[in-house]
Amino acid sequence: MANNELEPLLNELCLNIKSFLDENSDVTKEHLAEFLRNSAQLISDMSTDTLNSYNTDKYILSDEYKNIAKECLTHYANTSSKISKLSVEHQETLAKCDATHIDLPKITSKFNEIQEHMVDEVSKANSIISQLSSQIKELEEKSNLDPLTKIYNRGALNTYLSEMCENANDRYETHLLAIDIDDFKAINDKYGHIAGDKILIYIARILKKTLRDGDKVFRFGGEEFIVVLNRIKENQCMDIAHRLLKLVSDNKLIYKGDNIGVTVSIGSTKLKVGDTPDAFITRADKALYRSKQSGKNKLSTEPI
Repeated sequence: MANNELEPLLNELCLNIKSFLDENSDVTKEHLAEFLRNSAQLISDMSTDTLNSYNTDKYILSDEYKNIAKECLTHYANTSSKISKLSVEHQETLAKCDATHIDLPKITSKFNEIQEHMVDEVSKANSIISQLSSQIKELEEKSNLDPLTKIYNRGALNTYLSEMCENANDRYETHLLAIDIDDFKAINDKYGHIAGDKILIYIARILKKTLRDGDKVFRFGGEEFIVVLNRIKENQCMDIAHRLLKLVSDNKLIYKGDNIGVTVSIGSTKLKVGDTPDAFITRADKALYRSKQSGKNKLSTEPI
């Protein structure tokens, strides 16, 4: 594989390491070593197709986000420059004051004028920031991305499964995994909702980096994810599901000095001709429920 094909993955790893250090103030050498070992294992396990898909999907929306960020920074710079000039004018006004004779009405009028300019500039900046935030939200909605995890959202899942069910045939097998984080409420209660959000992002990253080209991962809602495995035999589906169970349970998220261990439960089923999206998901959810009831951190299947 050419170096230029590996470069995006290497850059992402460097960003992940920086983010890992920035988000965890009391990381030890051992923590960093474990993080690098896990990262190396994930990279080693990625197939060529998975890597190619990663390199393609990663930059689908990058230009749009860069343009919005550039516009935001430009406006911030302009606003900052204007406020700096007003501040200089403020200082010059003070310097002109004669300590023995101050024209109070004139000084008051000048200060009020400067204050009005500053308030006006801040108001304009807030308005632009609000507009840019709306653009980002609209972009995410149009792109069918979940804002937190940056994977596909439930709306994208509904569209994808509707098309899949309409074109279902017996030639190729399609499997669906319903994945739910175990004891997520207890984790939120103990560590807080910010830690819960980080765990959702962490699970989403594992799913994205582990699955094959052509497989799809969605955030179904709350702490549940849906994975659609295309053109795959049942034994291969089981191998992938067990691998996901192991990857999640073997790794820990470091948050404020705490090693937070999580597990997931998985329910699996196969698409059949005549399925609706609801029927397809419901069967996987039944299997997921059995995994939860039988002790969690398990895989169960629901036959068609």
